[in-house]
Amino acid sequence: MATPGASAGGTLFADSHTHLADPAFGADRPAVVVAAREAGARALICIGESPDVADRAAAVAREHPGLIWHTAGRHPHDASLYDDVADLERIREHVENGAVAIGECGLDYYRDNAPRDVQRRAFAGQLALAAEVDCPVIVHSREAVEDTGAMVKEAGRAGVRGVLHCFTGPRSLADLALEAGWFVSFSGVVTFRKWADDDLIRSIPQDRVLVESDAPYLAPVPHRGKRNEPALVPLTVARVAAARATDPVEFGFHTVENTSRLFRLATLSPSP
Repeated sequence: MATPGASAGGTLFADSHTHLADPAFGADRPAVVVAAREAGARALICIGESPDVADRAAAVAREHPGLIWHTAGRHPHDASLYDDVADLERIREHVENGAVAIGECGLDYYRDNAPRDVQRRAFAGQLALAAEVDCPVIVHSREAVEDTGAMVKEAGRAGVRGVLHCFTGPRSLADLALEAGWFVSFSGVVTFRKWADDDLIRSIPQDRVLVESDAPYLAPVPHRGKRNEPALVPLTVARVAAARATDPVEFGFHTVENTSRLFRLATLSPSP
Protein backbone atom coordinates (compact mmCIF):
# COMPACT_ATOMS: atom_id res chain seq x y z
CA MET A 1 0.00 0.00 0.00
CA ALA A 2 1.26 3.46 -0.86
CA THR A 3 2.45 5.66 1.97
CA PRO A 4 0.21 8.68 2.66
CA GLY A 5 1.58 12.01 1.47
CA ALA A 6 4.36 13.15 3.72
CA SER A 7 4.21 16.85 2.87
CA ALA A 8 3.30 19.30 5.59
CA GLY A 9 2.76 22.97 4.94
CA GLY A 10 2.33 22.59 1.18
CA THR A 11 5.95 21.80 0.28
CA LEU A 12 6.42 21.32 -3.44
CA PHE A 13 9.32 19.20 -4.64
CA ALA A 14 10.86 17.36 -7.56
CA ASP A 15 12.17 13.82 -7.16
CA SER A 16 15.19 13.80 -9.47
CA HIS A 17 15.79 10.05 -9.21
CA THR A 18 13.20 7.33 -8.62
CA HIS A 19 12.94 3.76 -9.86
CA LEU A 20 9.19 3.69 -10.38
CA ALA A 21 9.55 1.06 -13.10
CA ASP A 22 10.98 -1.35 -10.52
CA PRO A 23 8.96 -4.50 -9.75
CA ALA A 24 8.70 -3.24 -6.15
CA PHE A 25 5.91 -0.98 -7.41
CA GLY A 26 4.23 -3.56 -9.62
CA ALA A 27 1.23 -4.04 -7.34
CA ASP A 28 0.40 -0.41 -6.49
CA ARG A 29 2.24 1.97 -8.80
CA PRO A 30 -0.86 4.12 -9.55
CA ALA A 31 -1.45 4.65 -5.83
CA VAL A 32 2.23 5.50 -5.33
CA VAL A 33 1.99 8.17 -8.02
CA VAL A 34 -1.19 9.60 -6.49
CA ALA A 35 0.48 9.72 -3.08
CA ALA A 36 3.48 11.52 -4.58
CA ARG A 37 1.29 14.12 -6.23
CA GLU A 38 -0.67 14.66 -3.01
CA ALA A 39 2.62 15.04 -1.11
CA GLY A 40 3.63 17.91 -3.38
CA ALA A 41 5.49 16.28 -6.28
CA ARG A 42 5.78 18.45 -9.36
CA ALA A 43 8.20 16.19 -11.25
CA LEU A 44 9.38 12.60 -10.93
CA ILE A 45 12.35 11.39 -12.96
CA CYS A 46 11.83 7.67 -13.55
CA ILE A 47 15.17 5.94 -14.03
CA GLY A 48 15.78 3.44 -16.81
CA GLU A 49 18.98 1.85 -15.54
CA SER A 50 19.15 -0.56 -18.48
CA PRO A 51 17.67 -0.39 -21.97
CA ASP A 52 15.00 -2.92 -20.98
CA VAL A 53 14.07 -1.03 -17.81
CA ALA A 54 14.04 2.17 -19.86
CA ASP A 55 11.27 0.66 -21.98
CA ARG A 56 9.20 0.17 -18.83
CA ALA A 57 10.14 3.61 -17.51
CA ALA A 58 8.98 5.19 -20.76
CA ALA A 59 5.64 3.42 -20.40
CA VAL A 60 5.26 4.76 -16.85
CA ALA A 61 6.05 8.28 -18.07
CA ARG A 62 3.51 8.03 -20.88
CA GLU A 63 0.83 7.23 -18.31
CA HIS A 64 1.57 10.43 -16.38
CA PRO A 65 2.49 13.22 -18.81
CA GLY A 66 3.57 16.43 -17.15
CA LEU A 67 4.49 14.68 -13.90
CA ILE A 68 6.81 11.78 -14.80
CA TRP A 69 9.71 11.79 -17.25
CA HIS A 70 12.06 8.88 -17.96
CA THR A 71 15.75 8.20 -18.57
CA ALA A 72 17.73 5.48 -20.32
CA GLY A 73 21.19 4.13 -19.62
CA ARG A 74 23.33 1.24 -18.44
CA HIS A 75 24.09 0.99 -14.70
CA PRO A 76 27.67 0.13 -13.71
CA HIS A 77 26.42 -2.97 -11.89
CA ASP A 78 25.39 -4.34 -15.29
CA ALA A 79 28.32 -2.97 -17.28
CA SER A 80 29.31 -6.49 -18.32
CA LEU A 81 26.15 -6.51 -20.45
CA TYR A 82 27.06 -3.24 -22.14
CA ASP A 83 27.33 -3.29 -25.92
CA ASP A 84 28.88 -0.30 -27.69
CA VAL A 85 26.47 -0.58 -30.58
CA ALA A 86 23.23 -2.07 -29.29
CA ASP A 87 23.09 -0.21 -25.97
CA LEU A 88 23.95 3.18 -27.38
CA GLU A 89 21.51 2.72 -30.23
CA ARG A 90 18.66 1.93 -27.84
CA ILE A 91 19.59 4.76 -25.48
CA ARG A 92 19.72 7.15 -28.44
CA GLU A 93 16.25 6.02 -29.50
CA HIS A 94 14.93 6.76 -26.02
CA VAL A 95 16.45 10.25 -26.08
CA GLU A 96 14.86 10.86 -29.47
CA ASN A 97 11.53 9.75 -28.01
CA GLY A 98 11.43 11.80 -24.84
CA ALA A 99 14.04 10.51 -22.38
CA VAL A 100 15.31 13.53 -20.46
CA ALA A 101 18.67 12.07 -19.39
CA ILE A 102 21.15 9.28 -20.00
CA GLY A 103 21.66 7.05 -16.98
CA GLU A 104 21.97 6.11 -14.48
CA CYS A 105 25.50 5.31 -15.49
CA GLY A 106 28.85 5.65 -13.79
CA LEU A 107 31.31 3.65 -11.71
CA ASP A 108 30.87 1.41 -8.67
CA TYR A 109 34.12 0.08 -7.22
CA TYR A 110 32.40 -0.93 -3.98
CA ARG A 111 30.25 -3.72 -5.39
CA ASP A 112 32.57 -4.39 -8.34
CA ASN A 113 29.79 -6.32 -10.09
CA ALA A 114 31.62 -5.73 -13.34
CA PRO A 115 35.36 -5.39 -14.06
CA ARG A 116 36.49 -1.81 -13.59
CA ASP A 117 37.81 -1.38 -17.08
CA VAL A 118 34.46 -2.58 -18.42
CA GLN A 119 32.65 -0.08 -16.18
CA ARG A 120 34.84 2.73 -17.47
CA ARG A 121 34.19 1.73 -21.07
CA ALA A 122 30.42 1.71 -20.56
CA PHE A 123 30.52 5.04 -18.73
CA ALA A 124 32.73 6.64 -21.38
CA GLY A 125 30.43 5.46 -24.16
CA GLN A 126 27.40 6.99 -22.49
CA LEU A 127 29.21 10.26 -21.77
CA ALA A 128 30.24 10.44 -25.42
CA LEU A 129 26.65 9.86 -26.51
CA ALA A 130 25.49 12.57 -24.09
CA ALA A 131 27.87 15.02 -25.75
CA GLU A 132 26.70 13.99 -29.21
CA VAL A 133 22.97 14.30 -28.53
CA ASP A 134 23.22 17.18 -26.01
CA CYS A 135 21.54 15.29 -23.18
CA PRO A 136 22.32 15.44 -19.44
CA VAL A 137 23.62 12.41 -17.58
CA ILE A 138 22.76 10.91 -14.20
CA VAL A 139 25.86 9.53 -12.53
CA HIS A 140 26.26 6.83 -9.90
CA SER A 141 29.66 6.83 -8.20
CA ARG A 142 30.73 4.68 -5.27
CA GLU A 143 34.31 4.25 -4.07
CA ALA A 144 35.45 5.55 -7.46
CA VAL A 145 36.22 9.19 -6.72
CA GLU A 146 39.39 9.58 -8.78
CA ASP A 147 38.10 7.93 -11.95
CA THR A 148 34.64 9.49 -11.70
CA GLY A 149 36.18 12.91 -11.19
CA ALA A 150 38.48 12.58 -14.18
CA MET A 151 35.67 11.42 -16.45
CA VAL A 152 33.24 14.09 -15.26
CA LYS A 153 35.89 16.76 -15.81
CA GLU A 154 36.56 15.55 -19.34
CA ALA A 155 32.85 15.32 -20.10
CA GLY A 156 32.31 18.83 -18.79
CA ARG A 157 34.93 20.13 -21.20
CA ALA A 158 32.91 18.50 -24.00
CA GLY A 159 29.82 20.38 -22.87
CA VAL A 160 28.13 17.51 -21.03
CA ARG A 161 26.03 18.45 -18.00
CA GLY A 162 24.64 16.12 -15.39
CA VAL A 163 24.08 15.26 -11.75
CA LEU A 164 25.93 13.24 -9.14
CA HIS A 165 23.01 11.31 -7.72
CA CYS A 166 22.58 10.14 -4.12
CA PHE A 167 25.69 12.10 -3.25
CA THR A 168 27.48 11.51 0.05
CA GLY A 169 30.90 12.98 -0.73
CA PRO A 170 33.66 13.74 -0.79
CA ARG A 171 33.57 17.51 -1.14
CA SER A 172 36.41 17.39 -3.68
CA LEU A 173 34.24 15.44 -6.14
CA ALA A 174 31.32 17.81 -5.63
CA ASP A 175 33.58 20.79 -6.27
CA LEU A 176 34.89 19.24 -9.47
CA ALA A 177 31.35 18.51 -10.68
CA LEU A 178 30.21 22.04 -9.85
CA GLU A 179 33.15 23.48 -11.78
CA ALA A 180 31.98 21.41 -14.76
CA GLY A 181 28.51 22.97 -14.48
CA TRP A 182 26.91 19.92 -12.90
CA PHE A 183 24.34 19.43 -10.14
CA VAL A 184 24.47 17.44 -6.88
CA SER A 185 21.52 15.45 -5.50
CA PHE A 186 20.88 14.36 -1.92
CA SER A 187 18.76 11.39 -0.86
CA GLY A 188 17.23 10.08 2.36
CA VAL A 189 20.74 9.14 3.50
CA VAL A 190 21.03 12.66 4.95
CA THR A 191 18.32 11.76 7.47
CA PHE A 192 20.22 8.73 8.79
CA ARG A 193 21.82 8.91 12.22
CA LYS A 194 25.26 8.20 10.74
CA TRP A 195 25.09 11.27 8.50
CA ALA A 196 27.62 13.83 9.72
CA ASP A 197 28.40 16.17 6.84
CA ASP A 198 25.99 19.08 6.84
CA ASP A 199 28.89 21.22 5.62
CA LEU A 200 28.68 19.28 2.35
CA ILE A 201 24.96 20.04 2.08
CA ARG A 202 25.65 23.72 2.68
CA SER A 203 28.46 23.80 0.13
CA ILE A 204 26.21 23.18 -2.89
CA PRO A 205 24.94 26.42 -4.46
CA GLN A 206 21.21 27.01 -4.34
CA ASP A 207 20.89 26.72 -8.11
CA ARG A 208 22.72 23.36 -8.29
CA VAL A 209 21.15 21.28 -5.52
CA LEU A 210 18.59 18.53 -6.14
CA VAL A 211 16.84 15.95 -3.96
CA GLU A 212 15.71 12.43 -4.73
CA SER A 213 14.06 9.36 -3.30
CA ASP A 214 16.09 6.66 -5.12
CA ALA A 215 12.93 4.67 -4.40
CA PRO A 216 12.39 1.86 -3.60
CA TYR A 217 15.73 2.23 -1.78
CA LEU A 218 16.98 4.47 1.04
CA ALA A 219 13.73 5.44 2.74
CA PRO A 220 14.32 8.45 5.00
CA VAL A 221 13.94 8.31 8.77
CA PRO A 222 11.47 7.41 10.31
CA HIS A 223 10.69 4.99 7.46
CA ARG A 224 14.20 3.58 7.11
CA GLY A 225 14.18 -0.12 6.27
CA LYS A 226 10.81 0.06 4.53
CA ARG A 227 10.07 0.45 0.84
CA ASN A 228 10.82 4.01 -0.16
CA GLU A 229 8.66 6.06 -2.50
CA PRO A 230 8.51 9.61 -3.85
CA ALA A 231 5.86 10.72 -1.33
CA LEU A 232 8.56 10.61 1.35
CA VAL A 233 10.85 13.11 -0.38
CA PRO A 234 9.49 16.02 1.71
CA LEU A 235 11.31 14.47 4.69
CA THR A 236 14.57 14.80 2.78
CA VAL A 237 13.62 18.30 1.66
CA ALA A 238 13.07 19.28 5.30
CA ARG A 239 16.40 17.81 6.41
CA VAL A 240 18.40 19.47 3.64
CA ALA A 241 16.61 22.77 4.23
CA ALA A 242 17.41 22.58 7.94
CA ALA A 243 21.09 22.00 7.22
CA ARG A 244 21.05 25.00 4.89
CA ALA A 245 19.09 27.13 7.40
CA THR A 246 16.40 27.86 4.85
CA ASP A 247 12.64 27.49 4.74
CA PRO A 248 11.63 24.02 3.47
CA VAL A 249 8.86 25.44 1.30
CA GLU A 250 11.32 27.80 -0.36
CA PHE A 251 13.89 25.04 -0.73
CA GLY A 252 11.30 22.70 -2.21
CA PHE A 253 10.54 25.34 -4.82
CA HIS A 254 14.23 25.41 -5.77
CA THR A 255 14.31 21.62 -6.21
CA VAL A 256 11.53 21.96 -8.77
CA GLU A 257 13.23 24.86 -10.51
CA ASN A 258 16.62 23.14 -10.62
CA THR A 259 15.25 19.80 -11.79
CA SER A 260 13.31 21.58 -14.52
CA ARG A 261 16.43 23.42 -15.67
CA LEU A 262 18.76 20.41 -15.68
CA PHE A 263 16.37 18.11 -17.50
CA ARG A 264 14.80 20.84 -19.66
CA LEU A 265 11.27 20.18 -18.55
CA ALA A 266 9.88 23.02 -20.61
CA THR A 267 6.26 22.43 -19.62
CA LEU A 268 6.97 22.35 -15.89
CA SER A 269 6.12 25.34 -13.72
CA PRO A 270 7.38 25.40 -10.12
CA SER A 271 4.16 27.05 -8.98
CA PRO A 272 1.11 25.02 -7.90
